[in-house]
Amino acid sequence: MPTYDFICNDCAQRFEVFLTFSEYGKKAVTCAHCNSRNVRRRMTKVRIAKSEESRIESMADDFSDFEGMEDDPKAMGRVIRKMGKEMGEDLPPEFNEVVDRLEKGQTPEEIEKEIPDLGNADTNNDD
Repeated sequence: MPTYDFICNDCAQRFEVFLTFSEYGKKAVTCAHCNSRNVRRRMTKVRIAKSEESRIESMADDFSDFEGMEDDPKAMGRVIRKMGKEMGEDLPPEFNEVVDRLEKGQTPEEIEKEIPDLGNADTNNDD
């Protein structure tokens, strides 16, 4: 059954209700906290799945934004963060650390000096 989000106009509490499609709009909904019928449907965020092709097209536009950003790490950080979100995948914590530093104004060279082995895989597996 679908879950619908509501908010009570009397006590301002949010709650969920399970209703079938045929019940929605016909069955009375009461607040789960105060039993009031003075409730309204709360609209939640909608996620839209993008195709890989549309994500790549969107990122291609962002790559053109890199021109002239060598001297603006904050802008570079914003674009990289946007590109990371467009990928729709979980990124390693190092990604967020680097982007956070860029957005604070730290240059890529400064970041590399402070974290010299960032991104280097551990290739020394002599057990």
